Amino acid sequence: MKIHLLQELMDLNQAFENVIFGLERMEKVGLFDKEQVRYTRAEVESARVDANREFFDKFEEIVKKDAEWAYEFRRAYDQKTKDPFDFYLEIKGREEVRRKKGLPPRVVLLPDWDKDDEQRYDEKQAKKRAANKRRKVSKKSKPRSAKPEAMPKPASLGCQRGNPTDDEA
Repeated sequence: MKIHLLQELMDLNQAFENVIFGLERMEKVGLFDKEQVRYTRAEVESARVDANREFFDKFEEIVKKDAEWAYEFRRAYDQKTKDPFDFYLEIKGREEVRRKKGLPPRVVLLPDWDKDDEQRYDEKQAKKRAANKRRKVSKKSKPRSAKPEAMPKPASLGCQRGNPTDDEA
């Protein structure tokens, strides 16, 4: 909250009050024209009203922004810290109320659901991912044996089998 702004407004109103009090004293003295002093006092009062109105219009915007920030912060914090099982219980309670009223369900709750089901599932998935990762790493670390390249047959080998070479034919 912007307390210093409220203090400034209070100081301004106090100054207006001092001016009005001074004008009232001048009016009582009789040295000045009463109508002119009253008119001046009305102008000062109008200025005070305008200043207060302007202040509270702007202050409303400031308070609204502060309220929005506080709401968003609290909402994000609550979502971050809320236990998912609490959410499940809240929905379960709402659905029971709907059922008692004879309304159709909006969600289907799993019977015999255990809040630790998801944790066990996540642990199994983490183990599977770790095992797959180890398999991939072990496959990459084994050197692959290179296949021997096909070597061209020398011309003399063709002669041994009884096939004539190109030179002989």
